[in-house]
Amino acid sequence: MSNRLEVRNVSKRFSMGGVLSRRFVNAVDDASFTIDLDRPEIFTIIGESGSGKTTLARMILGLELPSSGEIGFAGKTVSHKVGRAERLDFMAKVQPVFQNPFEAFNPLKRIDRYLESTARRFLKLSERSELDRAMDGALQKVGLSLAEVRGRFPHEMSGGQLQRAAIARALIPNPPLLVADEPVSMVDASLRMSIVNLLRNLRDDLGVSVIYITHDLATAYYISNRLIIMQRGRIVEMGDARTVLDDPEHPYSRLLKASVLSTEDAGAGKLATDPAMVTLANELVGRPGSLQPRPDGRLVRIYEDAR
Repeated sequence: MSNRLEVRNVSKRFSMGGVLSRRFVNAVDDASFTIDLDRPEIFTIIGESGSGKTTLARMILGLELPSSGEIGFAGKTVSHKVGRAERLDFMAKVQPVFQNPFEAFNPLKRIDRYLESTARRFLKLSERSELDRAMDGALQKVGLSLAEVRGRFPHEMSGGQLQRAAIARALIPNPPLLVADEPVSMVDASLRMSIVNLLRNLRDDLGVSVIYITHDLATAYYISNRLIIMQRGRIVEMGDARTVLDDPEHPYSRLLKASVLSTEDAGAGKLATDPAMVTLANELVGRPGSLQPRPDGRLVRIYEDAR
C-alpha cells in the first residue's frame, strides 16, 4: 500500500451573508499535490492571510470537509465522514501542531495530562511505567523531559517550551506526517530558529514529513524541500523550494519576495513595495489560468490572455 498523502483537485467554498445578500467565497480552489511519506520532506504552504493555506491544512487534518475533490492517505480516501475507528487510525498517523500553544492547552490542565491522554488514546497504554516511558520518549525528541514537564501548567512554561511540548504530544503516536500551522508565529524571535531546527531534525533524524504552513519566506527557504505558493485560494507556483524562492516566476510570488523587509531597505527608507508589482498581482486574482510545467521542474499558473 502506498504510504502517500494525495490532495486531488480539492476546493472549499464558504457561504457568507444572509438570505438576500448571500455570496460565496472559494477559500481553496482546485488544489492538488502529493507527498510520498517514504521519502521524508518538509512541504511548505506559503501565502498571506486569506490565501487559503490554513483551510487547506484543516481539510488535510479532517477538520473541514472539501466542497469538491478528494484527499487520500495510504490508498484510502479520508476526505469524507468516516467511522470512529477509521478516524482514530488516521489521526494517529497525521498529527497537528497549531499556531498558538497557549490556546492549544487548557490553562487549568497540567501539560503531562495532555501527553498521558494521547498515549492512552493512540497507543492503548494503561500501566504507569509504560505511559511515563512513552511521554518521556516523545519529550526527549524535542529537547525536554518528563521531569521538566510533570505537574506544570501552561502558564508555568515559556512559549518555546510549550510549543515543544505540543510537538511532543503530536509525536507520541509516531506519526509519519505532521501538519504544522504557523508553528513559530507566536514564539519570540529568539526562539523561532530552535523550533524550525526541531522540525528539520524530525525530518532528518526521525523520518517524519512535515507540512509547514507559513507566510515567512526566510524560514521556508531554510528548511523546505518543496513548496506551494497560494493566492486567494489558488496555487500559483509549486516546486523545489530553492528554485522557486531564488527566482520566483509568478507575479504574486515575486511580490511576496519583494515585500520581505531587509535591514538595508529599512535603513535606506525604502519600505514600500513597487506599486506596479502590486497592481499586476492583483489583476490576476479571479482569473483561473492553469498550472504549467517550466523547464526547471516547477509548475507556474499561466494565463492565456496575460499581458
